[in-house]
Amino acid sequence: MLEYSVTAHRIDDHGSLAETKQAQITLDTDMKGRADAFNPAELFLAPLAACMIKGIERVTPMLEFDLQGVVVKLHGIRQDSPPKMASIGYEIIVETSENDRRLDLLHKNIRKFGTISNTVAEATKLEGTIRRSE
Repeated sequence: MLEYSVTAHRIDDHGSLAETKQAQITLDTDMKGRADAFNPAELFLAPLAACMIKGIERVTPMLEFDLQGVVVKLHGIRQDSPPKMASIGYEIIVETSENDRRLDLLHKNIRKFGTISNTVAEATKLEGTIRRSE
């Protein structure tokens, strides 16, 4: 089993700071919001995108998949009562010359082996597509 640790502390009524290893992330914990930091819902989506991109980095060498770039776009729908993320949609845009079958294979691997995406998929509706960049 792998283990992970993050510590967060309140800076003031406008924000907080999360830390792990030698990295820090400013958190939007201001009740009015702030444009220069991720709020909790955005912060929830960011590791999902990171998981998908890291999954791509992991499987492309094994699949000998031709990859020049990738963009992951996420859209979360939050319900108010009870407050929760009701659904998350995603679009993975891959810069590649690979055919559609290979692109689908990449997508299956991303969904099958993603720690964060598998965890999120058990908690809420997670649906999305993969496509070649134009």
